[in-house]
Amino acid sequence: MSKIALITGATAGIGEACARLFADKKYDLILTGRRTERLDALARQLVSEFGIRVNTITMDVQIKEDVAKLESLTDDWKKVDVLINNAGLSQGLDPINSGSTRDWEIMIDTNIKGLLFVTKIVSNWMIKNGSGHIINIGSIAGKETYQNGNVYCATKHAVDSLNKAMRIDLLPYKIKVTAIHPGAVETEFSEVRFHGDKERAKKVYEGFEPLHAQDIAETIWFVASRPPHVNINDMLVMPTAQANTAHLLRE
Repeated sequence: MSKIALITGATAGIGEACARLFADKKYDLILTGRRTERLDALARQLVSEFGIRVNTITMDVQIKEDVAKLESLTDDWKKVDVLINNAGLSQGLDPINSGSTRDWEIMIDTNIKGLLFVTKIVSNWMIKNGSGHIINIGSIAGKETYQNGNVYCATKHAVDSLNKAMRIDLLPYKIKVTAIHPGAVETEFSEVRFHGDKERAKKVYEGFEPLHAQDIAETIWFVASRPPHVNINDMLVMPTAQANTAHLLRE
């Protein structure tokens, strides 16, 4: 029987790269995201190319009732081996005194509450199954606070703390928990942060080579493919240039 991975935010960037890599490794997939057409197109491509099963659920992790759609899956789909909590975003890059409260709410609701909503449901499936691996996508922003990062950095510090708490709470149930903290990755991240301003987004990556979504997917696969007695608690992955240049902290 094939293993199953559930990936949130699978319609682009790191989530999509993970979907392609885990499909190549012959995992069946549960893919979630907000854009139905992209989800369906990706699912068709993966089924055709890799001969796996794919189940898609259109949902916004901010909305608890949306996340509850996961419970509509049949029991065979609830035997999830790997949960990749990838859905996350940043909104704005403003000092605390002039930040948009709406941006703050979206980041808190997505990066913290969304992760919790999904994890509560899937961790209970894993407890019933007797095993599982939860991989949370954090950020360098969860390790270092940078200028005007304020609320985004706070949400990713929360993910860092929740990762540790989950690992403690779920250890008795043989569930592994890992956090992957990327530095600058060239995806739609900056475009979303700047509310669709593509030119401003491009400037974030000028002057150095950022990470690519595939780099993070391959790191996640390495972590997920360790034997049962090995848990990688925490991994920070940086572009070489960013690792040596503090002012490039932007993710």
